[in-house]
Amino acid sequence: MRVKGAVRTALDALGGRFLMAGRRAGRGGARPDSESRGDGRRGGTGTPAKGRPGGGAGGRGGGKRGDGRKRKAAPKSRRRTWGWRLARWTLVAGIWGFVIALGVLAWFAYDLPRVDDVEAMTRQPSVTVVAADGSRLASFGDVYGAVVTVDDVPPYLPQAILATEDRRFYEHFGLDVFGLARAMVANLRAGHVVQGGSTITQQVAKNLFLTHERTIKRKVQEVLLALWLEQNFTKDEILTIYMNRVYLGAGVHGMEAAAQRYFDVSARRVSLWQAAVLAGLMKAPSRYNPAANPDLAAKRAREVLGNLVEAGYLTAGQAERAAEGLQVAGLDRARPGRYFADWVMDDLEAYIGRVQQDLTVVTTLDPGIQRAAEDALSAALAREGKLQSVGQGAVVVLDTDGAVRAMVGGRSYAASQFNRATQAMRQPGSAFKPFVFAAAVEDGMGPATVMADEPVTVDGWSPRNFDGRYLGAITLTDAMARSVNTVAVKAAQDVGVDAVTRTARRFGVTTPIADNLSIALGTSETTLLDLTGAYVPFANGGWGVVPHGIVEIRTRDGRVLYRRSGGGTGRVAPPEVVSAMNTMMSAVVSDGTGSAADLPGRPEAGKTGTSQDSRDAWFVGYTAHYVTGVWMGNDDGTPTAGVTGGGLPAKVWQRVMTAAEQGLPARALP
Repeated sequence: MRVKGAVRTALDALGGRFLMAGRRAGRGGARPDSESRGDGRRGGTGTPAKGRPGGGAGGRGGGKRGDGRKRKAAPKSRRRTWGWRLARWTLVAGIWGFVIALGVLAWFAYDLPRVDDVEAMTRQPSVTVVAADGSRLASFGDVYGAVVTVDDVPPYLPQAILATEDRRFYEHFGLDVFGLARAMVANLRAGHVVQGGSTITQQVAKNLFLTHERTIKRKVQEVLLALWLEQNFTKDEILTIYMNRVYLGAGVHGMEAAAQRYFDVSARRVSLWQAAVLAGLMKAPSRYNPAANPDLAAKRAREVLGNLVEAGYLTAGQAERAAEGLQVAGLDRARPGRYFADWVMDDLEAYIGRVQQDLTVVTTLDPGIQRAAEDALSAALAREGKLQSVGQGAVVVLDTDGAVRAMVGGRSYAASQFNRATQAMRQPGSAFKPFVFAAAVEDGMGPATVMADEPVTVDGWSPRNFDGRYLGAITLTDAMARSVNTVAVKAAQDVGVDAVTRTARRFGVTTPIADNLSIALGTSETTLLDLTGAYVPFANGGWGVVPHGIVEIRTRDGRVLYRRSGGGTGRVAPPEVVSAMNTMMSAVVSDGTGSAADLPGRPEAGKTGTSQDSRDAWFVGYTAHYVTGVWMGNDDGTPTAGVTGGGLPAKVWQRVMTAAEQGLPARALP
């Protein structure tokens, strides 16, 4: 490990020098005492000279005076002794203080992270979910864009970063003493933190190698790593690392990912005002997020333009012109398919196991149909839904091979991420009857088979029709079109509950089904996706499907980990059964409860469903191209104001399918 090794080598070398200095100081400590001895050179105490009373034998200041008194030489010697002692202990104390400081430094450096490969710093892998046309739906994990260098982007982007974050970047050695002092003065004047003193190099060290805890130890480690970065990388390389790793809100890191997220352009092609918005994010990514807070983002971008002028990168006129074109409002357009993207992510590990690298997931979603589904549901809930006490809804559109083309899990993803298309278990009501009638057709009945619509009691249970009336003799086609409950119960009784359950399972119902006749009226809860998927065999000629949203999973470098091929459940019904069912279910739209779903000039079929007290309202229908299911109700299960499957759900279905079928030729049902 280069940083640890370098730090420890330096500590060993410096420590050795200080120990040698300490030994030399210890040996020289007795020298002042030796000068008190009489040696004929300084202050000797020899025998007095003849003829000179009290005179020394050639020495100065030694012996006695002529009057017999001794010279006062001792105080001067003691002053020299104390001076040497003070110097010695000062030196020793300094050495040991420095050794202790080195020890503290070694402690700070001991658990420095590995820096052998800056680009391999640990982070959460990112998953980017894209629609069938390649447009991005959502990103999960630590999202990083493609690497862009200082030379790849317009010059005003790195200039905006430097003018705002570190104007002396190309002048300092990793630490900016002047910048730190300036920040301290500004913060003291303001009474709170208004400026930071960290350089870009320090921020790179912190973002790459350290946690965000605020401790002295972490700050010292940040400084050490900043110095190491300055020694091992050029300034442009450090700035490039910063541009590609800095967090910029909305789960994205780096200029390329942020430019794509907020402006749908590459960082290589951002405009001056877009560069100002991106540079402004660094101070507070969530606060200045242009998608969430466009006004604050615009204000901050103007500050960045001012910084560019102060730093000499722009003239005042250039900044003013850029500010005039600063239009951040409107960036907060919600991307379609967030419920769908979450559903795909929930299934991802089932395809490839644990996610351990950056991935791109190509999905089946059609953005155009998705938009139409979201708009249709939102409009219905905002207008009629409010009047009829309907608070929520969901929409699913499937291709005839089971590919999910659209999925709306609720009226607002921002307000609630609960996916009512895949997670809400609700009673389908009469929308379950097609499986009862399919079992009856397989047992020998047909669209023209006549049964009696009359009161019926089974084991003390007496089901009634929705309107409380009875029509007498009626064909299965009319019973389907009018959603007659008594006939459905009689048909289920004739073929047996087990036969109905087996048929529903073959067609694709995977949720639990009760073992009693009430299932004929849709009392067993299911999900919208499950029920819609089970209708697909009616549209494709009797072939079972598995609703799916993933087409391909590939790594960042293009290696394919999964690609869908086939995956259906085989034939689940013979063509004659499918044809008979399409005859009956077409009558639901042309002459029955689902007339609000009519698509003029296009063959279609479907079934309405309404649970007890209008708590759940459904319409599931299809053409030869698409199968679409709509559910509407309230999350808490409270009754709506009389909403039925042939009302709001059928209207939403009609709007969605009109958009989905646009440009496609009309095709007959199987």
